[in-house]
Amino acid sequence: MFSCTSWGIHSMETDWKKEVHRLFALPKRAKEARELLEAILTPKEYDEIARRWHIVSMLLEGHPQREVRDRARVSIATVTRGAREIQYGNGVFQKYYRRLSNTR
Repeated sequence: MFSCTSWGIHSMETDWKKEVHRLFALPKRAKEARELLEAILTPKEYDEIARRWHIVSMLLEGHPQREVRDRARVSIATVTRGAREIQYGNGVFQKYYRRLSNTR
């Protein structure tokens, strides 16, 4: 699929990332998304992603940072990173939080 001789490393990484984007757009249901995540990530990586989303969700629900820290059992720096992304980021967390909320 990708040839090391025909592209530079940067080009390959860009193409691989594009393929991963397409890959993660394929699951039609939550069960398929779970299957893909469990297959491609280690259990620790999967837990970390789930924990990060839990932190973001609690922050978007209006929970104070210290409460989020205690409930998620993470450092305040981890919570602050999520809070900064919510406050100063490009709105990606908010967009997907709203979409997820609309499917519940």
